[in-house]
This record gives sequence, structure tokens and C-alpha cells, in this order.
Amino acid sequence: MARLWDKGLPLDERILRFTAGEDHVLDERLVEYDVRASIAHARMLEQQGLITAEDGAAIREGLEALAAAHAAGEWQITLEDEDVHGALEARLIERIGDAGGRVHLGRSRNDQVLVALRLYLKDAVAALAERAADVIRALDELADTQGDIALPGYTHMQPAMPSSVRLWAGGFAAELRDDREGLLRTLARIDLNPLGSAAGYGVPNLPLDREATRRELGFARNHEPVTAVQLSRGKAEASVIFELSLLVGDIGRLASDLLLFYTAEFAYVMLPVEMTTGSSIMPQKRNPDVFELLRSAQATLQGALVETLGITAKLSSGYHRDLQRLKAPLFRSIDLAEAVLEITAHALRGIRFRPENIRLGDELYAAARANQLVLEQGLPFREAYRRVAAELAAKKS
Repeated sequence: MARLWDKGLPLDERILRFTAGEDHVLDERLVEYDVRASIAHARMLEQQGLITAEDGAAIREGLEALAAAHAAGEWQITLEDEDVHGALEARLIERIGDAGGRVHLGRSRNDQVLVALRLYLKDAVAALAERAADVIRALDELADTQGDIALPGYTHMQPAMPSSVRLWAGGFAAELRDDREGLLRTLARIDLNPLGSAAGYGVPNLPLDREATRRELGFARNHEPVTAVQLSRGKAEASVIFELSLLVGDIGRLASDLLLFYTAEFAYVMLPVEMTTGSSIMPQKRNPDVFELLRSAQATLQGALVETLGITAKLSSGYHRDLQRLKAPLFRSIDLAEAVLEITAHALRGIRFRPENIRLGDELYAAARANQLVLEQGLPFREAYRRVAAELAAKKS
């Protein structure tokens, strides 16, 4: 089949496999977004008199049909297609003839992939933010239904001061709200229309209307100047992965607490049997594997962040094929974060605290006792501190 850049010369099969890489697999999620962007671009070309109304209508109808067929599983992107752009254009030409070959006028795969990625990221960030909101709701529900149960608060892994399920759940809910807001702030880098920048230097001789595609696709503004577009590659991706790493990291700390609370020595929480797994050798075991996997998930995102930053480090300006490798760590991070958020919300709704097993020793009230002496006797805090310490030491001796 002819590729977008084909000039009639042969291509070594091994070179194709290496240069196409995973794109034909990764790009499956971009089909609907490339279709949306291509329809907007074709409509703009028609409005600018660069293609006929007849060709514009054929392109739109053909792309819509291809999107529907892909969603129905009737076709997939192949290695021979290289990527979503080649797959759609080749099938469009096959479906509507020469008119399909007019859709690429005034654009490059470089701005084409970016517009599809940015449209996808806008949806992905919104979906992840809603997943995070569901985890927050689950924590709020936990605080509402079991919040009065007392818990010891720890510092340095030692009992420190009195706490409660409400304070424990509320602390994590507050940080997840912060993480969610940070994730939504990544839209500032995503919500820019790259169409019209082409390979990074604009499109000579053609009266493109970037404002028309911006409006139709719902971007906040055009990415200007055109030379900034390729320089921005990797920044939105790294921003999203970084914020997801913070979010998943907070969930990892929550999971670490629950793993400690679930030990036989603590026995602060009970998990439904169906939420735990068994041992292949020890008949008595029920294991909280889900929380162990949640605890370790941040490592994958941290690796993806380093990978993303490393790909763009020290690249000169303009487009480089290195940038193709940004998709894999980005999609890996989004998919893992989505799974983490979904299972966390589900798991939290199955947790039951066991107040009968939770004891708060007298030492946890030491700071409160010192403060009371200050209020009742007017002692300097340091003197009250020493008195309470002495009292506790005397009780132990």
C-alpha cells in the first residue's frame, strides 16, 4: 500500500517494523480524534475555497463512516498503515476516491498527530479527574459512616496523638482534591490548537484559517508561533504523568496504611473475603494483594516520567522521530492511573474498621495534658511538658 510519504521507492521490511514501532497498536485509541480533527480541517479547507463543497462533503461522510466502522471493530490499524493517519487516509481514498487525497492539503503528520493527541488528552484528563472525584467521594463516605471510630495517630511509626477515621480519611481526601486540581491544571498546556503549524514552520502559499479549526475543535487558543509547537512536544505529556504520579503516590500511602491496619497484629480493618486472594501453599491465608499493587503503582509512573523527560532532553528545535516514543509512556501512565483510581474507589467502599481492636494508650494524650496544665495553672509549656513526661515515666517504672 502507498504510505503518506511514499514516493514509489521500496522500503526495507525490517526498517518499517523498527520505525513504525508500536504506533499501529497505540494509535487505535486516537482514531476518533484523528477523524474529528480531519473533518474540522476539511471543513476549513472548503470554507477557504481550497477544496470543493462536493469533495468536502465526501471527505466528512467517508471519515464518519470509517470512524463508525472502527468503533464496531470492522477494521484495525496495521503495521503496513504505520499509524492512524496513514490508516485513515488510505481507507478514505479507497472509499471515496481522489477526494480522499485532498484532505492532507495544508497539514503534516506532525500537527496531525498533535491535534489528535491533545483532543484525546483533554478527554483523558477529564475522565481521570472524575475517577479521582469518585475516590474522594468514597473517602468522604467512609468519614461519614465510620468517622467517629478512634485511631492512634503515628509519627516515626510510633503512637503519637489521638486521631480518628474521620481525620484519617479526610486527610487523604484533601490531598486527592489537590492532586485532582493539579491534574486539571495540565489542560493549560494541552488546550492549544496545533493545526496549521504543519511540520513546525507553517504552510506556505495557502490561506489557512487556524481560528476556524480552533473554534470547531474547542481549543482555548491557537498555539503560536508555529515554531513553538514542536518545541512543546513532551511537556504536556510530562505534566500529565507528573500529576498522575503525585495522585497515585497518595493512593499508595493510603494503601500502605491499610496494609498495616490489616495485619493480624493491628487488625484495625476488615476486608470482604471477595476482596482478598489466597496462598497456593498456606490454607489459612487471605492476602490484601490489591493494596500491595496500589502501593507499588507509583513506581511505574515515575519510570514513565523519567522516560518522557529523557526522550526530549537536548533535542534541537523542530521535529525529530524520537518524539514518536512519547506515546507509550503516556498511554501506559493513563491506563494504569485509570485502573488504580477505579479499584481504589471500589475497595474503599468494602472496608470496615474494627473499633473493638483499636486501643489508644494514655501516652497519646500527653500533649493534651501538657496543654491543659498551661491553661489551668499558667505554667510555661516547657515546664508542663517536663511534668507530663515525668508522670508517664513514673507510671512505667
